[in-house]
Amino acid sequence: MAAPRFPQFDPLAPRARHQGWLEAVARTALGRRFGIDVASRLDPWLLRISGGRLRTFVGSPTAALTTTGARSGQPRTAAVLYFTDGDAVILIASNFGQDHHPGWYHNLCANPRAVLERNGVRVSFDASEVRSETERERLFQLAQHLYRGYADYRRRTAALGRRIPIMRLEPCAPASRDADR
Repeated sequence: MAAPRFPQFDPLAPRARHQGWLEAVARTALGRRFGIDVASRLDPWLLRISGGRLRTFVGSPTAALTTTGARSGQPRTAAVLYFTDGDAVILIASNFGQDHHPGWYHNLCANPRAVLERNGVRVSFDASEVRSETERERLFQLAQHLYRGYADYRRRTAALGRRIPIMRLEPCAPASRDADR
C-alpha cells in the first residue's frame, strides 16, 4: 500500500479573489494581533477536531504540525502555514514577525520527526533547516507569493536582530517489510 501524499500547495498558483482582501486585513496591526492572540491558540484545536479541515484563516494552506516538545518530550500541535516544493513541505518560522522563534521551530531542531495533518491526511516527515543562502532566498521568494506579509515579518525581525528560519520537511521513507523479518 502506497504511503499517503500530503496535500500539495503551489505558492505560484492563482489564488481566489477574496484572498487579496483577507491578506490585506491580516497584514494590519489588528490582523497581526488576531493571528498572535487568537488564531495561534484556536487553530491547533480547530485543526485537531476537524482532521485539518477547519481553521481561522480560511483558504490558506494551513496544517496541524505535531512535534515532540524540546524540553517536555510531549506531543505539541501548532497550526502552520505551508507550501510544497516537490514532495517537501516548506515552513517559514516567522512567528508573526515577533522577536523570538516559534516553539515548533525549537521542537523540530531538537526532534526532527514530525507529523503534518490537513484534510484528514496525516504524513510523517523529517525536518531540517535550510542553510544555503541561495536556497533560503529562493524559498523566501516563493513564501512571499503565498503571503506578502512575510516581507513585513522579514523587515521587522531584521530590525530586532532575528533571522527567520526556513524548515524543509521531507516525507519519511516507508518502513520496509523486509526489515521486519
